[in-house]
Amino acid sequence: MTAVPSIPRLSRGTQLGYALGSVGTAAFGTVPGLLLLYYLTDVLGVAAGIAGLVVFAPKAWDVLLNPWIGSRSDRTESRWGPRRPWMLAGGVTLPLLFVLVFAGPGAPPALAAGWVAVTFLLAATAYGCFQVPYVAQPAEITDDPGERATLMSWRVAALALGILLAGAGAPAVVDAFGGGRGGYLAMAVFVALLLALGMLGAVAGTRRAPTLTRVRSEARLLPTLRLAWRSRPFRVLLAGFVLQALGIGVMLAGVPYYSEQVLGDPAAGTVLFVALVAPAILVMPLWLRVSRRLGKRKGLLLSAAVFVFGAGSVVVWDDFGPAGAYAAVVLVGIGYAGMQMFPLAMLPDVIAADEATSGQRRAGVFTGVWTAAETLGLAIGPGLLGGLLALAGYVSSTGDEVVTQGTAAAVTVELGLSVVPALLVLLSLPVLARYRLDPVPTQEVPA
Repeated sequence: MTAVPSIPRLSRGTQLGYALGSVGTAAFGTVPGLLLLYYLTDVLGVAAGIAGLVVFAPKAWDVLLNPWIGSRSDRTESRWGPRRPWMLAGGVTLPLLFVLVFAGPGAPPALAAGWVAVTFLLAATAYGCFQVPYVAQPAEITDDPGERATLMSWRVAALALGILLAGAGAPAVVDAFGGGRGGYLAMAVFVALLLALGMLGAVAGTRRAPTLTRVRSEARLLPTLRLAWRSRPFRVLLAGFVLQALGIGVMLAGVPYYSEQVLGDPAAGTVLFVALVAPAILVMPLWLRVSRRLGKRKGLLLSAAVFVFGAGSVVVWDDFGPAGAYAAVVLVGIGYAGMQMFPLAMLPDVIAADEATSGQRRAGVFTGVWTAAETLGLAIGPGLLGGLLALAGYVSSTGDEVVTQGTAAAVTVELGLSVVPALLVLLSLPVLARYRLDPVPTQEVPA
């Protein structure tokens, strides 16, 4: 690995351009988990168990795909740098593929489920082409830890904004266009515009960013993965992060079911999502202060504990009606903000520590494994909820068909937004308590 002797500072335009990509990652990371399972069961009439599998299987493909993309982008040489060609490929193809997911046949259910499975698989592939190199890029465009922290702060702010726009806007568009297949297709077009804005904006916005390192990776993917897995801090952080992503995935998938079955108002899903995400923008400075005072590990543990308490209390507070449920979800959102920020800040520390001990840059491989695990956790969440609903006897429906759910199904819907996510995130606490790493500052290597 070599480094450029004089490190140019990133312009504010580059910082904002890079952060813009998180609007795209937030949109694709949020909307399928929030709406796709419900679209399959209550619009297309697909059985809950099969719908859960359809949502899970294509994104599980990323477990194999993302590390491969990371390894290949590590070795990519172009005048655009190693990452931007891959980001462009994903940014061009994903918006169209996302629209196609919701543009397929409405019947019979088997054909509809097959269409969604295939197009969602292609969309997940395009997303991996963008996300993996995008997450790896900060390690190469600046060697200044302070500048990298500034870059990440802009990214987290854009991520929160993107989650709010996509998560609150997508259900609102569905309702505005009358629900059903037409409403979901209009929603897909809206989300596709967010994807194009964020992903292509990041490609254009980082066009003047320097590439300060030249990567030398292992020739084969599997040996590189084994070397990355030997990093104990990475293993611990990844395991805890996956458990938290799984809990978040269950909660997001449960929002539309909870809105209709418990609160009795499908439009309440938008309010619930705003209550979950809006605190992220407001309390982020608080979590940054906690990070400086207590450290990132303690901050992550504290934010996860707040999430667990808030999620577990939903079943109590919703006895007071929608206002009580919204108040509980606001508390969940305060914890959720920290759970988004701290892992993003800790991953570069792990990469820097690996570089210091190994002498090699494996940012692409680390981020490939990381994004694959994140995607898998968020995909298993809806699949797990779908399986629980199937066991509880949840009855799927199509269009405006009104179905009365049994007691077991109704209880499962309520637990899917509260107790189940709380337990999954609670399991992450003893895992993350074992995380130990003193951040290693990146040092410039003389040319």
